[in-house]
Amino acid sequence: MRPATPDQRAMHRAIVLARRGAGAVSPNPRVGCVIVKNGRVIAEGFHARYGGPHAEQEALRKAGKRAQGATAYVNLEPCCHYGKTPPCAKALIAAGVRRVVAAMKDPNPLVSGKGFAFLRRAGVIVEHGVLEEEARRLNRSFIHFMETGRPYVILKAAASLDGRTADGWGRSKWITSEAARGFSRALRAEIDAILVGAETVLADDPRLTAEACDAGSASSPARGVRRILRNPVRVILDSRLRTPAKARVLDEAAPTILACACKKERPLPPNVSILRLPSSKEGLDLKALLRALAGRGISSLLVEGGSRVHTSFLQAGLVDEVQLYLSPQVLGGKNAPSIFEGRGFPLRSAPKLRDISIRRIGSDLLVQGRMGPAKSGPGPRTTPKHARRKGV
Repeated sequence: MRPATPDQRAMHRAIVLARRGAGAVSPNPRVGCVIVKNGRVIAEGFHARYGGPHAEQEALRKAGKRAQGATAYVNLEPCCHYGKTPPCAKALIAAGVRRVVAAMKDPNPLVSGKGFAFLRRAGVIVEHGVLEEEARRLNRSFIHFMETGRPYVILKAAASLDGRTADGWGRSKWITSEAARGFSRALRAEIDAILVGAETVLADDPRLTAEACDAGSASSPARGVRRILRNPVRVILDSRLRTPAKARVLDEAAPTILACACKKERPLPPNVSILRLPSSKEGLDLKALLRALAGRGISSLLVEGGSRVHTSFLQAGLVDEVQLYLSPQVLGGKNAPSIFEGRGFPLRSAPKLRDISIRRIGSDLLVQGRMGPAKSGPGPRTTPKHARRKGV
């Protein structure tokens, strides 16, 4: 639905600008700002990189003295405290902005509601809630991280129409089209970490790096120069520390974490670290894993398999979103592996997706949706150690 009012149109533009920070600002949120005066846009800005100028500051710099008496549109509540940069709320006041319209309140306890209050005390008119749903969707991993204290988990898989991830002879290259594979790899540039099991490493020797993509986001790509924004941290569930020394996931393209349960020691490259976790009959403690990743500032995690790993995350109630690429072919065969394994779930209590979207990419379909209500319990009572808001 097209934005109908002037406020909605300006906020829509702020959200479009915010998307340009994908893959460059985490663990901060994506933020865009549009400054309007007398019905005309006089300046725009967005948070382009972690530690860099905030969206409001960038827009105010471009507006200069013209910001006096203007309205600033921002998709997230302006911050009101000092971090890597000065408070945005203070900058808006100093520039003489008359009105601030925000899409939503910042979930960060350091900011939540305080930025609005700071502005109001200075006589600035403050409104919020314009295109809030779109704004929350844009920063869903940041919001989830702030509210639960653990990374936002996306389960991603590619399969045939009958849910097979390979044929009966173990061949999986390639189930989906090049267009779908490129689109899914571009997502890696937007998330903080990517995870697979040791069996996947042993069978496929993946590198788990991002692909050059248009400036914007995999979920909402923008036209522009194709570039690799960054490679995600690579996490390998390797309980017995079996990853070969020459495995491509151990190269210097990105940091790699080997999560294991054993006390085994081995020489590793400088970019590779070992994370020792408790384990049970079901495998490594995934909740402990997510807590450890959150402690390292990882706010989003892409789980790419294999089937045992997918099943473990789903059974633990730790999947927040599913992205399933379906190829228009049927493989069949009782020996062909599927997306999930094990006994499965009773029909009446089976995990179910909501907010489902379906789109065509090349010859394939992307089915995307969010998992049901979060099962992680109440969020932290204090701000997560590495949780940051716009350069905090």
